[in-house]
Amino acid sequence: MTVYTHFLPPEYVAAAERAGHLRPDGLPGWPTYQLPDDAVLSIPSPGVHFGDDFRAQVLSRRVNELAAELCRDHPGRTFLASLPLPDVDAALAELDYAYDVLHADGVILLSNVTGLYPGEPSWEPLWRALDQRSAHVLLHPTSPPQWRQVALDRPRQLIEFPFDIARAVTDLTLTGVLTRHPEIHFTISHGDLLDCLADRIEESSHWKTFTHTDCCR
Repeated sequence: MTVYTHFLPPEYVAAAERAGHLRPDGLPGWPTYQLPDDAVLSIPSPGVHFGDDFRAQVLSRRVNELAAELCRDHPGRTFLASLPLPDVDAALAELDYAYDVLHADGVILLSNVTGLYPGEPSWEPLWRALDQRSAHVLLHPTSPPQWRQVALDRPRQLIEFPFDIARAVTDLTLTGVLTRHPEIHFTISHGDLLDCLADRIEESSHWKTFTHTDCCR
């Protein structure tokens, strides 16, 4: 089985374009994905939150239901649910619905949501819930909040994705999320830089006890 296959239902693309994502993450346009019979479906960057919490709730519910429909007639398929972060209460509600009603195989989380990285203290209830479910979490990069200053009008998948996933994994490590929630099964996408940074992250973890505000981003 493939690790994951992105899918882009027309309703999702329309919602993203209404929010101004005509060139998602700097690409010339929206890509087309083929869905094999053994696909693990997930919505890619830029995710489901386009600046409005309520609309993110509605959109995450819709794309999760569409994913479940695409899996229903293909027993080899499953999907990773999108969650309407940074609204943690809404994310918890969608997590329960995706697992208990739609039978999701896990969740996809982006490296940051509205500039918040996964060590964000208010997200702790979500990590607890994922740990209790021994959930599979695909951590996928997205554009960093300062992309206009650093991407130089190039597609952000080129350089910014590996750097932002490195920020996210470093945040998970130094804020103790990985230690506190060992039952979560993480898959890291676009983690090209992590082999280079692993020794530095390990070394820095012994310097002091990090808090969320201490962590360099």
